[in-house]
Amino acid sequence: VSNRILITGGAGFIGLHLSRHLVSNGYQVDLLDNFTRGIMDLDLETLLSQQNVSLIKLDLTDQQSINILGRDYYAIYHLAGIVGVKHVLNKPYQVMDMNIRMLQNVISLAGRQNNLNRLLFASTSEVYAGTLEKYGLEIPTAEGANIVLPDLSSPRTTYMLSKIVGEVMCQHSDVPFTIFRPHNIYGPRMGMAHVIPELLRKVWDIQPPRPLEVYSADHYRSFCYIDDAVEMLKRMLNIDACDQETLNLGAQGPEIAMSDLAQICIDLIGKNLIIKPMAPTSGSPHRRAPNMSRSRHLLGYEARIGLEQGIERTLDWYREYVFSGGATAQ
Repeated sequence: VSNRILITGGAGFIGLHLSRHLVSNGYQVDLLDNFTRGIMDLDLETLLSQQNVSLIKLDLTDQQSINILGRDYYAIYHLAGIVGVKHVLNKPYQVMDMNIRMLQNVISLAGRQNNLNRLLFASTSEVYAGTLEKYGLEIPTAEGANIVLPDLSSPRTTYMLSKIVGEVMCQHSDVPFTIFRPHNIYGPRMGMAHVIPELLRKVWDIQPPRPLEVYSADHYRSFCYIDDAVEMLKRMLNIDACDQETLNLGAQGPEIAMSDLAQICIDLIGKNLIIKPMAPTSGSPHRRAPNMSRSRHLLGYEARIGLEQGIERTLDWYREYVFSGGATAQ
């Protein structure tokens, strides 16, 4: 059996961490990325200097270029996608079109493999957003929750809808698949467009007596550190019972208010700042947490790294590579 794994979006946040772990487990890893968002930085260069990793620069929406890929993959992790509120609001049609086209091409690639164990598709926790908006949602939210479509004319709908369509495509393709819905995964090298690096950056930059402005201060989230997420993703690949399953990826608890999250960042950086609660961000749900019992049952694993510990590791990386003047994905 081949031990070769393809990771699309391999230069991105989850892709790079996952690759690093798979490589250390002896897999041969091909990272596929077009670098619209992922960047060639020290972390990626270090990974690529290892023997069993190679980088393929390729546009996944182009059927022709995909035909050059081999037929001996043991697994394909499809993490590539157009994400980020900026893109979704500015180019909603493209988000929908390109996410679906990329997956079509990945599924046909998966179908050509000689011995594929699994295609693992990154969906999103946003598939539950319409249900929450229209009917309310049980939180922590289980995978079997009814999926309700939000306002179809809203640009934000395109991203979640491209992922719902993606889930349906996987379900009806002839390839072995596992769908996972990531919930607030965080850690080093995740770019700046996320609440934890944003807060760390603000706290790093602000000088008292200026207060730290925290938006949606009374909104609750449960966060999952990247190493825990990667461990779950590795288990999904090799556990037979995960074939044809849809699983939440994340940590069920503890749920933490954004103001308390900000306080952890303040304490870790060691400043004496006052928190000033600001208005909620529009479209941001008051609570979000995944019910992880199905994942826990199938994977025999649950998130272990505590929030303070995870944020401290994240801060260490940002302090060294970004806050001192380096670049990271926006």
